Amino acid sequence: MADGLSGKVAVVTGGASGLGQGIVEKFLAEGARVVIADIDDEGGRTLADTAGGAAEFVHTDVSDPAQIAAAVDLAVEKFGGLDVMVNNAGISGSMHPNFLDDDLADFDRVLSVNLLGVMAGTQAAARHMVAHGGGSIINISSIGGIQPGGSVLTYRASKAGIIHFGKSVAIELAQQGVRVNTIAPGAIPTPLLAASAVKMGADAEAFTTMIRGIMAQNRPLNQEGTAEDVAEAALYFASDRSRYVTATLLPVDGGTVAGAPRPLPGGQPQSQSAPDLVGAGAGED
Repeated sequence: MADGLSGKVAVVTGGASGLGQGIVEKFLAEGARVVIADIDDEGGRTLADTAGGAAEFVHTDVSDPAQIAAAVDLAVEKFGGLDVMVNNAGISGSMHPNFLDDDLADFDRVLSVNLLGVMAGTQAAARHMVAHGGGSIINISSIGGIQPGGSVLTYRASKAGIIHFGKSVAIELAQQGVRVNTIAPGAIPTPLLAASAVKMGADAEAFTTMIRGIMAQNRPLNQEGTAEDVAEAALYFASDRSRYVTATLLPVDGGTVAGAPRPLPGGQPQSQSAPDLVGAGAGED
């Protein structure tokens, strides 16, 4: 076990699976004590039970600010404070091949979980941090909030909102010792992609294989990202090594948002695109 977060207390929303689980496991390995805030009771309790008293689970629907505040209160009561807040929980929403056919029926839920959840989590954490010497808030967005593209437009809008909110609130909280940074994962396998396929009525395995193949074609680095890669980025922002870093947006995407790779000699140009359905955190599929 390393000790990069020794003595620190964190809350991770959507921490029972996917990217959130990877962040929880990384923080625990680095010596932190963690509150896992998620609607997945079974997954959250199972993960907490493996931590030997260093983690606590609390059922949390992040679309309800009162439940997020309760998770922060639990961290303070159980572990004596709060140093790091990771607002990771997110959902993809419904996928429509044509925006003109989108009934926007999922708008309220997607925005409530993805954007309101981040804003409320930031506020609840900052209220404690400002009164206790500062801290680090890490918000999980997506390359879907940076890079325009078709389909899941409500999801993309929610993730773009996270980015702009993060930079804005970072300016407001900086002089009070609270750092706010945003991670934008992309093309990283999580349960969120398969769940989106099921909502579409598609074959989950075939759909995810197809989408991941397209994403690989559009990714400059010739390797697939993992939850571990996102967790390492979160670890940096959570640790004292980033004490002079705030209002930052860090894509963890193999270079995807920079542009598609040039084809190797004799290869075909990259011309396909795919909806960004991974990287938001799978805590509330």
